[in-house]
Amino acid sequence: MIRSSQVLQRSPAPPASPPAPAVGGQRPALDGDRPAAPAGPSSADTEATADDVAVLLLADIAVGHRLWGWSRIVRGGAALAAVPGLRLAKALGSGHQGGFGLRPSASRQGLFALFADAASADEFIAHSAIVGAYRDRAGEFLVAKLRATSSRGAWGGTGMAATAATPAAGPVAALTRASIRPTKAAAFWRLTPNSEAALTGAPGCRLAVGLGEAPLLRQATFSVWDNQAAMDAYARSGAHLDAIRGAQAGRWFSESMFVRFVPLLLQGRWQGRDHG
Repeated sequence: MIRSSQVLQRSPAPPASPPAPAVGGQRPALDGDRPAAPAGPSSADTEATADDVAVLLLADIAVGHRLWGWSRIVRGGAALAAVPGLRLAKALGSGHQGGFGLRPSASRQGLFALFADAASADEFIAHSAIVGAYRDRAGEFLVAKLRATSSRGAWGGTGMAATAATPAAGPVAALTRASIRPTKAAAFWRLTPNSEAALTGAPGCRLAVGLGEAPLLRQATFSVWDNQAAMDAYARSGAHLDAIRGAQAGRWFSESMFVRFVPLLLQGRWQGRDHG
C-alpha cells in the first residue's frame, strides 16, 4: 500500500501544461507541448488552497445496485455539500469497460473530491457513509489519495494547489479534464480511438480510466504510472501528442485542468488488478 508517509517535501512544483482529454467517456491527454492555456483560478481561490489533497474513488457497481449507482451521478457533487473540508466534488460516469469511447458504462463510475487539508481527506476515506456505500455496492472498488506536484487550469472555476515535490522514484498519477466546446466535439472525438489505444498499451501504465461528468462535452482521464519517466514518454509521443497539438491549434476547450500527483494512498482492485 502506498501511504502518505512517502511524501515529505511540499515545495511547490512549477505548473504543468494541460492535456487533451478523453472518455466515455473521455480522453484528456497527459502533457507535453503546451496546449492553449486554460482559464486558471482566481488569485483569491489560489490563496485559499494552501494544502489541497484530492481523493478519487473508482467503483464497478454490482448488478443489483446499479439504480443506486446512477442516482449518485444524477445527484452529482451536491450530495457531498456538507462534508467537512470539501472544496470540490464531481460524480463521474465512465466509458464502456472503464474506457474512453462514446459508449457509456452501465456500472463503472468515479467520484472526485478535493479537500482543503489531508486530515479532512483521511476522515472522508475512513468514516464517510458515502465511501462506505460505494464500497459495499461495488464488485471492484479503488480509492486514491493524491497530492499535486504540478497543477494548471481549473475545474468548475476551482484550481488545485501543488504542494508536493516530484518523486525521484516510484509511482505517479495524472488527471486531465476538459470542457469541450460544442463546435469542436467532432474533432476531439475523432482522435479518441488512437489515443485510447496508445494509453492503455503504454509501457509503465498501471491504470487508466476514462471519466466524464457529462456526455460528450465534459471529459477526464485518470492514470497511474510506474514512474515519472514512463509518464513523460507517453505524454510526448504519438497519438497523445497529436491530440495536444490539435487542442492547442483548434482551441477545443473552454476550460481545462491538468494535474500530476504523488499517490499518498492507492488501495483496492480495478479492472482485475489489485493495487496497494
